[in-house]
Amino acid sequence: MNIRHWVLPAVIAGCFVLTGCSSPTVVTLQNGTQYITKDAPKTKTKDGFYEFEDISGKMIKVRADEVATVKPED
Repeated sequence: MNIRHWVLPAVIAGCFVLTGCSSPTVVTLQNGTQYITKDAPKTKTKDGFYEFEDISGKMIKVRADEVATVKPED
């Protein structure tokens, strides 16, 4: 068996694994504003902020005391 026969299936399997790692999350602020993120946001940083990228690709940084909930999207 030639190695070329294994390359394409390995690449496809790798793409499926990477796709499964993202977990859309809803971040709700105290004022009711909701952000849908591509991935779970980074936990609170040393300066007291959450940082995440919303689904449009914009980087968002909010104070931790403004965040009401962070939960997986249904």
